[in-house]
Amino acid sequence: MRTLLAVALLLGSTSAFAATQCTTADKSTWQDPDKFQAQLKEQGYKINKFKVTKGNCYEIYGFDKDGRKVEIYHDPVSGKAVKTEIED
Repeated sequence: MRTLLAVALLLGSTSAFAATQCTTADKSTWQDPDKFQAQLKEQGYKINKFKVTKGNCYEIYGFDKDGRKVEIYHDPVSGKAVKTEIED
């Protein structure tokens, strides 16, 4: 019974920490990271940190044009925002 409970808790906790998945496309089809960041900066974003996630996203931490703190996951192929978190 304890083993069953432990397995259930483990399975439940792993789904809670599932990474945002942006694409399964080959990396050769991804936008150039430097050009992508330059486009965002032209739109008024200030990027403090940029990384590629385990879920194949371009993730930025920084500020939008209104000065709000943001964390945004982008599809690296289309550039479209997949998940956005804004702090007011």
